[in-house]
Amino acid sequence: MNKFELTTESREVNGVTLYRIRALRDFGVVKAGELGGFVEKEANLSQEGNAWVFGDARVSGKARVFGDACVLGNAHVSGNASVYDNSWVSGDACVSDKARVSGDACVSDKARVFGDACVWDNARVFGYAQVFGDAWVYGNAHVSGNSWVFGDPRLYDNAWVSGNARVYDNAWVSGDARVSGDAGVSGDARVFGDARVSGDARVRTMQDIFWVSNVGSENGTLTFYKTENGISVTLGSFSGTIEEFAIAVEKKHGQSKIGLVYKLLIDTARLHIE
Repeated sequence: MNKFELTTESREVNGVTLYRIRALRDFGVVKAGELGGFVEKEANLSQEGNAWVFGDARVSGKARVFGDACVLGNAHVSGNASVYDNSWVSGDACVSDKARVSGDACVSDKARVFGDACVWDNARVFGYAQVFGDAWVYGNAHVSGNSWVFGDPRLYDNAWVSGNARVYDNAWVSGDARVSGDAGVSGDARVFGDARVSGDARVRTMQDIFWVSNVGSENGTLTFYKTENGISVTLGSFSGTIEEFAIAVEKKHGQSKIGLVYKLLIDTARLHIE
């Protein structure tokens, strides 16, 4: 027995007529007779599994929702996109073109996933973030704020991209790395471990970044990276130029063991990046 039918209630979106759906039987959290969202045709939503379109959410074109996936709120899935497994698309999010959202992934708020992009595992894309091109976002990775991940990059593990950051080309961000602010990571760059890249960073190759973990009195991660105007540094709550960091080290640590280690790392970073 089919699990839903199209009702006569319709809505036109971009010249396409969509029809509200009604459940014909109980399944998952849905009860028989319950109204759902809108689809263009029956093929947009699988008659099997617990997949459902809730509220005023829409599925159109050749897009498919199946497995135990949910599309809810005012979300829109269109084109040839696929949303499946246990994934969710909610809020005002849009998934389009040939994009795929699967696993336990969530795309929410006003985020967009399009092109041939793939978001899966426990990945989260939210805020006004955009993931497109051939980008892959998976593992426990998060993309948020106004950030963009596009081209052919890979974002995975527990990595976060936020703010107005851009990760593109063939760049990879992984581990517990964070890319934020107005930072750009591109080319064949690899940012991983506990690296922190922020501000106006411009990391295009592995020669544009240098980081060391387990340093200082707090055993933190010290990251040096190239910017349009030189080299910047992040360490805990510190974020500034390499010159400002050198002054702070001299003032706080002087010629102590920690101070000498920091000075050695400053010199190494200059040789590596400049």
